[in-house]
Amino acid sequence: MGFEDAKIGRYELAVEIEKPVAQVWQALIHETNAWWLPDFHMVGLDSTVTLEAHAGGRLLEQTEAGASLLWATVAMVVPQERILFIGGHFPAWGGPATSMLEWRLESTDNGTRLLVSDCLIGHVAEETVGSLEHGWRELFTNGLGKHCLAK
Repeated sequence: MGFEDAKIGRYELAVEIEKPVAQVWQALIHETNAWWLPDFHMVGLDSTVTLEAHAGGRLLEQTEAGASLLWATVAMVVPQERILFIGGHFPAWGGPATSMLEWRLESTDNGTRLLVSDCLIGHVAEETVGSLEHGWRELFTNGLGKHCLAK
C-alpha cells in the first residue's frame, strides 16, 4: 500500500441509556468486563477486558494463560465526560489503519446519551467502517446499556 492508497473513514453513533451519567461512567470505566459481550472477546471466551482510565492507559483483553489484545491506548480522559483512544487495525481486521476513537457522555432528560465517534486513517474500506459502527452499537446497546439497566 502506497501513500496514494490511504483513505479516511468516519462514523458516529449515539446510544441512549436511561441511567444518570455518573452510573454509566462507573460501568463504562470500572465494570468493562461485565458488559463486554462474548462475541467481542477476541483472545478467548475466558478473557477479561479492562479499561485503565488515564492517559497512557489501555483498553486491554487478556487471559490467565497469557493471550492478550491491546484494543487501544487511552489518549485523554475527562471523568464523567469523555475518553479518547488511539488504536490500530491490522490487515486481518480491515487495515492497516489507525483509529482515533471517542466515547462521550451527555446528560439528557431521560438519563445519558453515549456518543461514539471514530476516524480511521490508512487502508479503510466502506465495509470496515460499517462493521465497526455496527459492532460498537451492538456492544454499547446490548452490552453496556443492558448492564446499566439491570443495576
